[in-house]
Amino acid sequence: MLLRWLRAGVLTMVAVTALLYLVVANGAEEQIAAADRTTSAIRHIGAAYEQAAAADTALKAVSRTGAIDLIGTSGDFANATARVSSHLTSATEGNAAGEQGLSHIQFVQGQLTTCVQSANAAVLDGGPGLDRARDALDDEPEYDGGRPVPFTGGLKQSLMDLKALEADARDHRRHSGWRDPALLRPLFLAPLAVMLLLTGVTGRLVVHRFRRWPSPALVLAPLATASIGVPMCTINPPDVAIALPVLAAAGALAYLAYRPRLAEYRFPRP
Repeated sequence: MLLRWLRAGVLTMVAVTALLYLVVANGAEEQIAAADRTTSAIRHIGAAYEQAAAADTALKAVSRTGAIDLIGTSGDFANATARVSSHLTSATEGNAAGEQGLSHIQFVQGQLTTCVQSANAAVLDGGPGLDRARDALDDEPEYDGGRPVPFTGGLKQSLMDLKALEADARDHRRHSGWRDPALLRPLFLAPLAVMLLLTGVTGRLVVHRFRRWPSPALVLAPLATASIGVPMCTINPPDVAIALPVLAAAGALAYLAYRPRLAEYRFPRP
């Protein structure tokens, strides 16, 4: 019986949409969680830059006194560099740039160690050692064709380069895999297109064979399915608490839309 096959096809498309939603939403949730961790890492890198600037300010203050051999590098410098190290350790957990990002984090940690060692040595070396420590903090990057080369400057510049690297990796992660529109459009629009075709055939059959207007539920079912399938192709997917009840309603509407006409098949009108 054609109507039964049409109803089965429509219900299958609703079920396929629901299954795709669950698979994609789970994968997207993992990507979004990873991107959130990277956002936290970027904040830590920004905080590390602020502490590196505070360490630079502390060394400038010591330099103005000209008595580093007597007063040392100051507690402000020690506290600031310790916070830089702590923020870099926290940023490692949210690294989104893979081995490259991890390698650059380790490089920046090495720059921090060099800076601290140079500052400690300045207690014995005096001015030259202090200059080396300050250079390790705020050296300008090298340039290639007028453009700065990443990770060729001092600690502060390297922290800014690291922040930019992680931000690019986060943005790439947000727009790849389960959040890639090029993948999601055929996944969700194909079942919707098939569903629209089946409901169109059904409407034509009802009008010409049964001499009836199609049930409003036959229109509402694909609309409800589209209200979930279309947003899934964007960067703002609907929440599971909304999507699953709407798709369940779409299935119920599709079932009810065919029920009166199937009853006429079983119990023909006199």
